[in-house]
Amino acid sequence: MGKSKNKKFKRPQFSAEGLPVSAAKDIEEEEEVDSPVGELLEKLQSPCADVREYACASISRVVQQSQTIPAFLQRDAVRCLGPLLLDRSLNVRETAAGALRNLSACGGLEVCEDMVKQDILTPLTALLRECCVGLASSTENPPKSPKDQKNVVEAIANEAVNLLWNLCECCGRAVSVFNKEGLLDVVIQCLQQHPHNMELALSAARCLHTVSEENTELLGALTTGALGALESVLLSAQVGMGHILLRTLAAGSLWNMKSCLPSEQQAQTLSALVATLSQSLELDSGSLIPALQEAETARSTTQTAEAGVDGDVEAVEMEEEGDGDGVVRNKKTSKRDNNISDLLPTEKEELREAAALLEAQQTSLEIIVNMCCSDDPSDDEWEETSSSDESELCDAVCEGNSGLLSPLCLSAEVHSALLNHGIPQKVLKKTEFPSNEAMEVCSKSPSWKSLIKKMHRVQCRALTCLHSILSVMDPESLGGTPALQNLAQHLSNLVFSTPEIPKQEEFLEAVTSAVRSLLQIMASRNIPQCMGPEQLMRLSEAATRCDAISIRVNALAILGITGSTLARQQGTAASLQMIGTALLQVASKDQNMVVCGEALDALFDVFADGKEAETAAKNIHLLPSLKTLQPVFKAKLRKECKGKYSQDQLCVLDNVKINLRRFIGYLEKLQ
Repeated sequence: MGKSKNKKFKRPQFSAEGLPVSAAKDIEEEEEVDSPVGELLEKLQSPCADVREYACASISRVVQQSQTIPAFLQRDAVRCLGPLLLDRSLNVRETAAGALRNLSACGGLEVCEDMVKQDILTPLTALLRECCVGLASSTENPPKSPKDQKNVVEAIANEAVNLLWNLCECCGRAVSVFNKEGLLDVVIQCLQQHPHNMELALSAARCLHTVSEENTELLGALTTGALGALESVLLSAQVGMGHILLRTLAAGSLWNMKSCLPSEQQAQTLSALVATLSQSLELDSGSLIPALQEAETARSTTQTAEAGVDGDVEAVEMEEEGDGDGVVRNKKTSKRDNNISDLLPTEKEELREAAALLEAQQTSLEIIVNMCCSDDPSDDEWEETSSSDESELCDAVCEGNSGLLSPLCLSAEVHSALLNHGIPQKVLKKTEFPSNEAMEVCSKSPSWKSLIKKMHRVQCRALTCLHSILSVMDPESLGGTPALQNLAQHLSNLVFSTPEIPKQEEFLEAVTSAVRSLLQIMASRNIPQCMGPEQLMRLSEAATRCDAISIRVNALAILGITGSTLARQQGTAASLQMIGTALLQVASKDQNMVVCGEALDALFDVFADGKEAETAAKNIHLLPSLKTLQPVFKAKLRKECKGKYSQDQLCVLDNVKINLRRFIGYLEKLQ
C-alpha cells in the first residue's frame, strides 16, 4: 500500500551444527555473545560454506534489533551479502536471503531504498530466476521430505520473495525494476505452489497484492495465464485460515487488475471477489481465537507426554545421523522456522492460524475501502494532508478505464455486490471492541500477546471501512433513519463507554472519521442523534491534543457539524459558545495552517445564521477575535506556507483567507 513496514521475521536459530568439528566449540562460544559486526561480515568471505551460513544466520538474528542496523550498513553489509544470494551452497543462499529480508523488514523505508540503490535487485532477480527452474519441476513432483532439494529451493524462493515484497512496498524504484525484469511470472509461479507450500504461496500473494496497486505498467504486461492463476486461487475451496488469507490476497490483486479483465467476465469475478471478502469477515475471531489457543494447549500436552516415550529412540537416531565427514548433524535443531509473519514458528500452527485469520480480515476491510473510493474530488480537501491508514488505503485505486469504475457502474455493480453479501452489516460487527475472552486468552500467553494489537487493528480498519461506506452509499440502502440512529448509538458506546476517551491514535483516527461521516449524513437529513454537544466536545478535545493532523481535522469538522445543527435550534446559545470558544482557540494557536483553516471553516458554519448563533457570537467576542486573527493568518499564509504545503492545500487556504474577510464583513453588518 505504499507504506513502510515494521514487521520482524525471525529467522532460523542456527547453532554450530554443520561446522567442522574443530570450529564448533569456538562458534558456540561466539553465539553466547553477539559477534562484532566486522567479524560477522568477515566470516561471509570464508571459504567454508558452513561458516558463511552461520554468519548469514547470525546477521539475520542480530538485525532484528534495529539499533544494530546502522553499524551493518556503515560496513557495506548489503554489498557483502548480495553475492551470497548466488552462492554455490543452497543453504548459504537461503540464509543470505533471510538476512537481507530481515534487514529490509526491520530497517524500514530508508534502508529499503538504500538497498535498492546498492543494486541488491540484480542478484535477487537472478536468484528468483534460478528458483523458477526448480519450482517448475516441483509443481509436477512436490517435495517428499525436508531433505528434498526441491524443498530447499522453495525455502530459498520464500525468503527471496519476501525480500522482494519488502523492497517493492517501500521503494517505487523497486517496483519499476519488478516491471522491467518481468518478475510477475516468478511471483505467479510461487503463488501456484499453494497446494503443497502455503507459506511460499502466501508470500507471493502478499507481494503481488502490493505491487499490483496503481501499477499501470504491470497491467500492460498481464497475461491470460496470470489472471487465470489468480482466479483459480480465488475459486479454490480448501479449508483453513491460510487458504482464506490466500483467497483474500488474490481478491485484492484481482481488484487492482480489474481493468484488464474481459468485460464479459467482470461481473462473475466481482461476485466471487466480494464473496471471498464476505467469507473472511463473517468469521468470529472472538470465539475462534480461544478455541485455537485451547487446541494448542491440548496438542502441547499430548506431545509432552509422547516425548517421554520417544526420547530414547530419537537420541539413537540423532547419533546415527551423519554425512560421512564425521560431523553429527542434530535433526531437531535443523528444522526451519517456517514463519508466516511476526515471529510465528512452525510448531505454533494454531497461533499461525489465528494470525492468518486476523490478517485476512484486515486485508478484506482494506480492499472494501478501496472499492468504495471514487474518482470524484473529495468534499474535504484537508484530507490531502492525512498520513493515516485511511489515506493510504484510499490511494486512488479507482483510476483507470474499467467499466467497473464509472460512478454508474460503481453504484449498480459494486454497491449491489457489497449489499447482496451483507458487507455493511459485517463491517459494523467488526467495529466492536475485541471480545474479552479472546483478549484474556492472548494476554496470558507471551506468544499470543502479539494478536492483541492485531485484533485492535481489525477494529480500526472496520471503523475506517464504515466511514467509506457511509461516504458512498445511500443511507436508505443501509436501513434508513433507524439504522443511522442505531449506528450513532453504537459509535457513542465505543467512544464514551469509559470515563476517559481512548487515547490510541489509530483508534481515534478511525472513530472520528466514522463519527464525522455519520453526523454529516444525519445533519443533512435533520435526523436526531444520541451524542450530545458535551460528549462531542470531550471527543474533540481529546482529538485536538493528538499529533496526527487528520485526527485534529476530524475533531474540528465534528464540532462544525454539531454547531451548525445546534444553531437551528432554540436555547442552544450556551452550547454554541462552548463550541465557538474551542474553535477560536485552535484557529489562533495551532501551529499547522491546515488545522487553523479547518477551525475557521467550522466557525463559518457554526455562526453563519440564526439568533442563537448571533447571541453566542457576541458573548465570545467573535468579531474582535477574528479581526485580531486575520492579519496573523494572512502573514503566515504568505511567509510560512510555500514549500510546506501542497498546491491544492494552498489553494484551499487562500479560499479560507477570502472567506474570513467576507465573514468578518457579515458579522460587522449584524452589529
